[in-house]
Amino acid sequence: MTARLIINADDFGLTPGVNRSIAELFRAGALSSTTLMATGAAFEDAVRLAKAAPGLGVGCHVVLTDGLPISKPALIPTLLAKDGVSLRPTLAEFARAALLGKICASEIEREATAQIARLLDAGLRPTHLDTHKHTHMFPAVLQPLLRVAERMGVPAIRNPFEPAWALRLGHGGFTRRLQMRMLGRMEHSFWSQPQIRSGAVRTTAGALGVSATGSLDAGSLRALLQAMPAGEFELVCHPGFNDAQLNAVRTRLRAHREVEHAALLTVVPKWLRDTSGAELLRFTDLRERSDQHAIEANVRQKS
Repeated sequence: MTARLIINADDFGLTPGVNRSIAELFRAGALSSTTLMATGAAFEDAVRLAKAAPGLGVGCHVVLTDGLPISKPALIPTLLAKDGVSLRPTLAEFARAALLGKICASEIEREATAQIARLLDAGLRPTHLDTHKHTHMFPAVLQPLLRVAERMGVPAIRNPFEPAWALRLGHGGFTRRLQMRMLGRMEHSFWSQPQIRSGAVRTTAGALGVSATGSLDAGSLRALLQAMPAGEFELVCHPGFNDAQLNAVRTRLRAHREVEHAALLTVVPKWLRDTSGAELLRFTDLRERSDQHAIEANVRQKS
């Protein structure tokens, strides 16, 4: 099997500058997919750009932390911060509540359904789901999200776990890599979900660049692509232009979004030209994984 890669830009709909970067990279052949924030301030602008870019895979970036929900607050109380209006502001707070069983699965289903429905109402059929800050690493989030995907006909979901071979490259800070290794203990739960085992909801062999978030530059991107074995993977990236609107939203990624934009533009087209059999794909292009032996082989490949 050749190297087949989804390059997915998160945060479509966050700001006009993020949207413009993603659209430019797609036109340049430097990415193939994005995930749209239904709650993003630049949602309508992103929808316009997506409709003008046939062939761009557009998924739903389900936001369960850091922002405002679509659902009425009274219907999703266990997802909310102390103010009773907004979602929990940090991943640490969300993770603590999820691990202690304080988040109601039906409320996750309700809010995820509302966010996907907003894309559908705008005329976009999501190619896949992923989550802001990778909250679906936690089984308490993954399970209701998979039920929603199956019910609403969303064909794929991000495998949020970074392969061991990618972690060994040492990208990102030590603390970030340690966090990824600790969270990786939940990967077997991901593969054991019935929708994943049966292939009802497809996925990749892993997500590249997660530990490098905030430090993904041309050198680290080139090293990831050169080390990538045969198989189907996703590269997670956060390109954008650092405009005035970006200063108005909560994000730790500001100036570095332009670094990622430049890295993708410089490295990806050359990698595609120089690497025999390499190809970009969307989540809808993933091969079927109905054979459990193939799924288990993917897990072994990353160990």
